[in-house]
Amino acid sequence: MLSRKGIIPEDYLLTRLAEDVLQPKFKAKAGKARFVAKNGTCNVAHTNIREQGRFLQDVFTTLVDLKWLHTLIIFTMSFLCSWLLFGMIWWLVAFAHGDLDLRGDDFVPCVTDIRSFSSAFLFSIEVQVTIGFGGRMITEECVSAIIILIVQNIVGLVINAIMLGCIFMKTAQANRRAETLIFSKHAVVCIRNNKLCFMVRIGDLRKSMIISATVRMQVVRRTTTEEGEVVPLNQIDIHMDNPIGTNGVFLVSPLIICHVIDKSSPLYEVSASDLLHEDIEVIVVLEGVVETTGITTQARTSYVGEEILWGQRFVPTVSEEDGMYAVDYSKFGNTVKVPTPFCSAKKLDEVGGLALFKMNEGVTQRASVRRRRGGTAVRKSRMDSR
Repeated sequence: MLSRKGIIPEDYLLTRLAEDVLQPKFKAKAGKARFVAKNGTCNVAHTNIREQGRFLQDVFTTLVDLKWLHTLIIFTMSFLCSWLLFGMIWWLVAFAHGDLDLRGDDFVPCVTDIRSFSSAFLFSIEVQVTIGFGGRMITEECVSAIIILIVQNIVGLVINAIMLGCIFMKTAQANRRAETLIFSKHAVVCIRNNKLCFMVRIGDLRKSMIISATVRMQVVRRTTTEEGEVVPLNQIDIHMDNPIGTNGVFLVSPLIICHVIDKSSPLYEVSASDLLHEDIEVIVVLEGVVETTGITTQARTSYVGEEILWGQRFVPTVSEEDGMYAVDYSKFGNTVKVPTPFCSAKKLDEVGGLALFKMNEGVTQRASVRRRRGGTAVRKSRMDSR
């Protein structure tokens, strides 16, 4: 359905292209930085790294991690430098052997038709990329020229293997598959199966599946230990409510990931008003193996207090049409209001649980109905008296 309409609705977030989507940008409270941005990038700057040489010990990974512009510059310069280096060597060989001087017909040069540095540079390119125009060629006169020919071929193969492998890995990086893994723009907190739950919706826009997909949640907040140690980014795992007992999901259609807020939950003491005042951030991580390439991919996003809607739930997106299930992605992030206590799960347990809340809710609704009926009876009696 998404492909037929050819649009990208504003109710979900692309994990890598959030900057290109015209949608409102959420800002956390002043002075509070996000640990993970909405598009999945980690908001962490590494400073004062003294052992910079460690990056050179893993040159291939360093090249893959570079930006495309820097990679293309290194790709071009590596070939140009090797051609210039061996072009200079070929010119020195020709100069030492006297090939640059005019000799008779019986003179055998090391390399034919080398008269200047330009011709030596062209011969260097022909050797390394195996073009072979036929005008310049090596002879049996110089053993050193044969050795240089072998060395340049080996160096050229190594450069080709490293640079082409680097470019291939950059184009086939796992985070490219995460472009089509989407998260709802908001998280919700509401009652589900008589329990207060925290929920987000995830989906996959491609037909090729993510094998062994798993979802993890973490709460990142500033905490203080009993000894007085301040932990600025304390990461606390959140247990997922999955009937099969694991975090694995079958991501064929959009799924609602649910976390029951119980006594073991880090959100147990958080109420609706606390979300607007406390520095709390919920990170959602979706990872799995790409079916077509076999590469492990990961998509991330986060929700701060302003992006968590209390007392709402997601609307259904899957319907049955003509014997098959259709997914309407225009409803991916839509929510509706539902009756939900605004107190924390801890306070809800202290006052008697959800059953007491429903009973009080029913009493309130009946009282409002009686007041409306009473008002109608009074108006009717006044009209009769007139």
